[in-house]
Amino acid sequence: MIKPSIHLNGTSHTRLREQYTEAYSALRLAEEALMHTRPHARDYYPQGDQAITAAIDEHEQRLRLIKKLLDDMRELRMHCKAPRRDVSQP
Repeated sequence: MIKPSIHLNGTSHTRLREQYTEAYSALRLAEEALMHTRPHARDYYPQGDQAITAAIDEHEQRLRLIKKLLDDMRELRMHCKAPRRDVSQP
């Protein structure tokens, strides 16, 4: 993952962190909404025995994608924490 460079001519670490936090929060809401869409066999049985299995697999793949995005936003957010001050310099 390529992370932003935090420097004087760029976006501040505070603003970057806010943006990643906002994206993270939106993804959490999406994840919660997606969890409510878990396939139920009653909606798939007319398509045959394998339909529900395939639908659940696809659903779980979508959840994994959101989890990956959440992990990315968490990592980027942590990257944008306040810079440490070097106490060895005056």
